[in-house]
Order: sequence, then structure tokens, then C-alpha cells
Amino acid sequence: MTDVTGAQADVLQTLFRSEQGGHEQVVLCQDRASGLKAVIAIHNTALGPALGGTRFYPYASEQEAVADALNLSRGMSYKNAMAGLDHGGGKAVIIGDPELIKTEELLLAYGRFVASLGGRYVTACDVGTYVADMDVVARECRWTTGRSPENGGAGDSSVLTAFGVYQGMRASAQYLWGDPTLRGRKVGIAGVGKVGHHLVRHLLDEGAEVVITDVRPQAVQRVVEAHPQVTHVTDTDALIRTEGLDIYAPCALGGALNDDSVPVLTAKVVCGAANNQLAHPGVEKDLADRGILYAPDYVVNAGGVIQVADELHGFDFDRCKAKAAKIFDTTLEIFARAKDDGIPPAAAADRIAEQRMADARK
Repeated sequence: MTDVTGAQADVLQTLFRSEQGGHEQVVLCQDRASGLKAVIAIHNTALGPALGGTRFYPYASEQEAVADALNLSRGMSYKNAMAGLDHGGGKAVIIGDPELIKTEELLLAYGRFVASLGGRYVTACDVGTYVADMDVVARECRWTTGRSPENGGAGDSSVLTAFGVYQGMRASAQYLWGDPTLRGRKVGIAGVGKVGHHLVRHLLDEGAEVVITDVRPQAVQRVVEAHPQVTHVTDTDALIRTEGLDIYAPCALGGALNDDSVPVLTAKVVCGAANNQLAHPGVEKDLADRGILYAPDYVVNAGGVIQVADELHGFDFDRCKAKAAKIFDTTLEIFARAKDDGIPPAAAADRIAEQRMADARK
């Protein structure tokens, strides 16, 4: 079923009428010469210009790409609010396999589209895009972060993303076991790419036992060669069923917590870097009913956006790391609010973020 515009009706329903909507602006971008097809979604600018990364991914359909942009941009509004940043939420997706179609011409065309928004949206790296890509985009767009230090940027934001997730794990341990140390805890990481492999190092440095999996054998091999004490399993299904697992860290794509995975999780804590881990509303209650503590993804994975936001004002790594360290306190605040209100942590985080956005509107 389509609308009179030809757009899928359920996309327009999400955008204009559902509780998951409320987006201020959605831009469809196409440059036939380079093959660019992209979606830029701006969810909320109450706190300031929308800030969020660019995902380059081979979506099965344009409809799926639009839906992902809507979900991710909404998540960025909440993430930026909880991180205490003067930014609203936005996200962009480029449709296609980056291994096959990513070119300089395509990235420059994308940069021109972002620039046409006049600063309402500030872009950065995400799945499928890297520092070198942002250097290219920045040649056409001043509102580009995640650039290389040689080009006035902060470099790889995954470093502080991993550090923030690590702080979220420490807060979860403090709340659940009364001690923030992760020494001796068994942690399972699904996805050891840009963020996950940094997280492995933090955990090993503290004496945790680490089990990993990744759909890409080369990613697993890189970690195991660097850290022979790390063990690996065949897939995520095997990881979440691992006996004695204390913490499960989804660090790949979203939707990891669903009707199939939650009932078989052995971990007592879920704390990872992936965005949109809850596959649908109600999963957070399923986790709570099983006694599994969920550290809201957009809270604990905010280290990267803290880093790229700082880039706009003259990057200072130590200043950013100090801000990212506060994720520990923010996560504990959310757990306390959840307990006081008798709601899951995900709902508590949403309430705090929504209040901050509402206050900014006044």
C-alpha cells in the first residue's frame, strides 16, 4: 500500500502519526552521476543542531533505509540529551554496499546534501563509514565531524565509545553486585569491529574473562591474535547461551534483544555499544521480568558522540574522556530512577531524556 506520493504508507504513518515519529525533517537525497541514494533524518533540535553519524549499508529496500534513519535519528535525540550535549538528534543512511559503490564522487555529493541543510544536521562516522570518508565529506561540508587529526578532527570516535560502554558495565556491576570491578567477570561481546575490539582491551586490562563472536572471521582472528586469552564461539546464538556469562555486550547492528534471544540469555547484565538493541517495545519488560539488568544502549554508547561534538569547539581528548567517564554516574542515576519509579531502566532513561528536551523547549 502506498500514499499518494508513492511512499510506503507505513513510513508516513511512522513519521507523522506514531509515537515513534515526531521528526522535524526527513530529506531524500539522490545524485545519479555518483549513484548516491541517501536519507537524512532530523528528529529534534530543541537542544541544538542535530548530531549523528552516517550509516552506509546495503538495505534490502528504500523503505527499510528510511525506517532505519527514522529510528536511529530518534535514538540520537535521546543519546545527546542524556550525554548532556547541546545537540538534538539526527542520522543519515547511504543505501548500498560500501565495498562496492563507495567512491570519492559519491561522498562529495553526500557532503553537498548535508551542507545544503545549513548546519541543522552535523554528520559523523557510523557503520560503513570511517575517518577517511569524513575527510572527503568535509571538503564539501563544514558541518562534518569524525575527521582525521591531520584535517582538524578528533580521529576515530570508537575509542571513547568503547570507553563509555566500559563505564556502563562498571556501573552495572556496582548496582547489581555492589562493586564496580569487572575482574573475574565473564563478558560476551557480539561484534568486535570498530568499537568491540577496543572494549576487549578495557576488559582484559581489568582482569575480565572475554568471549567473542563476529560474523566476519577476520575480525575474530584480529582479536585472538592480539589477545590469545580471549575465547570465541561460532555465532551470537552460542554466545548468549554461554554458561556462566555475567555480561552480554551487543556491539553490532540493532535488534539484538528480541523474543528469541531474551528467553535464552544466560547473562545477568546487558550492556553494549549497538544502537537500538531492543527489537520492539516490551522487550525491556521481558528483560526485567527475567531479572536481567539492561543498561540503555544510547546512554552507555555515547562516548563517541561526546568526542565528535567536542570536535566542533576544538578537540581535547582528555576533556572528552572526562565527560565520557561520567557515563558511569549517569547509568547509576538511571538505575536508581528505574527502581524508584518501578519501571525498567530503558523507560527511566527515556523519561529523563524527554524531560531535558521538554525543558529546552520552554
